[in-house]
Amino acid sequence: MAISTAPSQVATNALQAIPFSSMIGGPLKACIDAQAMAAKTTWDFIQEVGLTVDPETGEKKAVNVSFSFIQNGRTVQLNVPLLTIVPIPYIAINSIDINFKASISASSSSVTENTSSSSLDVGAEVTAGLKVGPFHMDAKLNANYSSKKDSKATEESKYSVEYTMDIAVKAGQDSMPAGLAKVLELLGNSLDVSDPNGTLEINASKLKQNERLIATYKNKDGLYESSAISVVEQQMDLQKDGDSVVLDLANVTPGTYTLKAGKQEVKFEVVASDNGGQNS
Repeated sequence: MAISTAPSQVATNALQAIPFSSMIGGPLKACIDAQAMAAKTTWDFIQEVGLTVDPETGEKKAVNVSFSFIQNGRTVQLNVPLLTIVPIPYIAINSIDINFKASISASSSSVTENTSSSSLDVGAEVTAGLKVGPFHMDAKLNANYSSKKDSKATEESKYSVEYTMDIAVKAGQDSMPAGLAKVLELLGNSLDVSDPNGTLEINASKLKQNERLIATYKNKDGLYESSAISVVEQQMDLQKDGDSVVLDLANVTPGTYTLKAGKQEVKFEVVASDNGGQNS
C-alpha cells in the first residue's frame, strides 16, 4: 500500500496560507503611525506651551518666564524662554524586533499484514484388513487437513500547524532635530537679566553743545523701548537711531536736564562749547 501524500499537501497549504505580509507589515505600520503621533505631540507641545499668539496681530511669540532675585545688592529680573527650561517630549522608536516561528509537521503511515497457515494430520480413521496365507495385516488411516489465511491493512495520517510571533519595540528620548536644537540655542542665548523698573542709559552725563546725547532704554521685560524716552523739562526733538534715541545739543540752552523713561530718570548737563556753541 502506498503512503498517502495528503497530510504533506495539507501542511504545505497551511504554510502557504500564513499571512506573512500582515503579520510582519502590521507591526511595522503601527510603529510608523506611532512615530508620526509622537512627532505631532512634540509640535502640539511647542505650540500650546512654548508659544503665545498676539490676539491683535496674530504674531507668535515665545513664552518667557520672568522672576526677580537679588544680585549684587539690588533686585533684578530674569527673563527665560519657557522652552529652554522644560523638557520637550521627542520620543523616537529606536529599534523593532520581529521574531517569527512557524512549525509544520505531517506524517503518514501504512501497515499491511498477511498471515496464512495449513496443517495435515494422518490417523487411523479408516480401517482396512488384508489376509494373505498365514499372514494377516490391518491398517488404519486418519487424515486431517486445515488451512488459514489472515490479512490486515492499516493506514494512519496526521498533521499539525503552529506559528508564533514575538514583537519587541524599543523607544526612547531621541536627540532633537538640528532645526529645533538651533532654535533652542538661540532662545538660550536670549536669556537676559533686567531691572524690574527698566534700565535707562546715556552716553555721558556732561555734554557740550557741539556734541550729541545718545540714550537707550530697556523696559522690565528686557526689550528696547526708545519711544518711552522723553525730556522732563521741555519738549525736545529726540531722533530714533536703531534701538537708541539721539539728541543734537547744538540748539539746547546750557543747563541741567532730566531724561525719563518708565520709572527711571537720568540727569545730564549741557555746557557751552569752546566755539560759543557752534558745531565744530
